[in-house]
Amino acid sequence: MARELSLSERRGEEDLELTPELAVKAYGIGVFPMAEERDSDVVYWVDPRVRGVLPLDGFHTPKRLRRTIRKGGFEIRTDSAFDAVIDACAEPTNQKGREDSWINPPIRKLFRELFDLGYVHTVEYWRDDALLGGLYGLSLGGAFFGESMFSRTADASKIALVHLAARLVYGGYTLLDAQFPNPHLDQFGALEVPRARFKRLLDSALDRPALWPRTLPDAALLRFLETTTRADLSG
Repeated sequence: MARELSLSERRGEEDLELTPELAVKAYGIGVFPMAEERDSDVVYWVDPRVRGVLPLDGFHTPKRLRRTIRKGGFEIRTDSAFDAVIDACAEPTNQKGREDSWINPPIRKLFRELFDLGYVHTVEYWRDDALLGGLYGLSLGGAFFGESMFSRTADASKIALVHLAARLVYGGYTLLDAQFPNPHLDQFGALEVPRARFKRLLDSALDRPALWPRTLPDAALLRFLETTTRADLSG
């Protein structure tokens, strides 16, 4: 979900209006838009040679994080604060690769329109009625394309990601795309998938009649946590 882009992966600017209809078609063939700078109006279409994927049938929840989730003390909401989530995701940080943001005004406008059409969803971490972390992404069939995440307190974005994966499994999804390989996601079992294989996984997922769950039963979350924690050295 965090992006570092080599020029060889960039298709270049297309003289096309950035519409929801165009974006849905592009995502359906594995291509997505991004910008190089937050203040730029230029949008590029990207088709990475190697894709970052979080396998829903092999997702790993670190044991320490599982304990934090089960302890609670926070609230997870979905689709309640899209504008606040994408604005937070667009804020530059000191994290390597995120000194600037790829979310420029045209992309922000596009995803607001896609959210209004029901294609885009958020998972939000709230505590004491404050939004402290979350993520957003686009849903097509049984595929979910993770776009970006943010965190203003320890583990907030990680907890949102685990809740996202649990929700996708519960809703019948088969593909969670992270777009680019990212060391931060390795702890969750992320894989590097060549473009051709990703397209096959995507085609299969698009044929799935998955449904975004508006709610996630506690029993479904606990079952997900139990089945996605393996023995490791992290404690």
